[in-house]
Amino acid sequence: MPSSKPKVGPREVTRVLDAVGRGEDGARERLLSLVYEELRQMAKERLAGLAPGQTLQATALVHDAWVKIANTTQPGWDSRAHFFGAAARAMRNILVDQARRKAARKRGGDRIHVSEPEAAIAPPSHDMLGLDEALVRLGHHHPLKAEIVMLRFFGGLPMPEIAGVLDRPLRTVEREWRFARAWLQVEMTGSSPEKEP
Repeated sequence: MPSSKPKVGPREVTRVLDAVGRGEDGARERLLSLVYEELRQMAKERLAGLAPGQTLQATALVHDAWVKIANTTQPGWDSRAHFFGAAARAMRNILVDQARRKAARKRGGDRIHVSEPEAAIAPPSHDMLGLDEALVRLGHHHPLKAEIVMLRFFGGLPMPEIAGVLDRPLRTVEREWRFARAWLQVEMTGSSPEKEP
């Protein structure tokens, strides 16, 4: 059943994140109740791109990601965007781990399908492990670019929020995103990137 609950404002989330940082009793539970629907939507978008036969459900992905991020003793989240960046990393790790397990059981079991804006990173069908390996390589050469891809692809964060998380000008983030997409396309397909209109 779709939620009619409106998106929680960044200031409200930031206030609860501050409470989490101070170690206030019940702050983590308040945070989860505030962000749960957005985390679930994020998880649904990531899972929608997986190949048929996928068994992980959005609720399970949210819960697994929450366990990973909620058990951090000093999370250092100072904004809604930082928190969702941490959630994106946790979801990425969970999906990559699952793809590794599937690939070990069945060759080609890690195929996913992506839609815009993620399709600009790679062809419509690519493998999660290949993307993860390419992101690791990108991170070795261009850490900022890899972080932008992770926040955009796995976190679904819009460019202005990514700029806020990384404390960089929006123009810089957009330029780095274009470079990273082209780099990953070449890395994963061996073909030159198509020029944007």
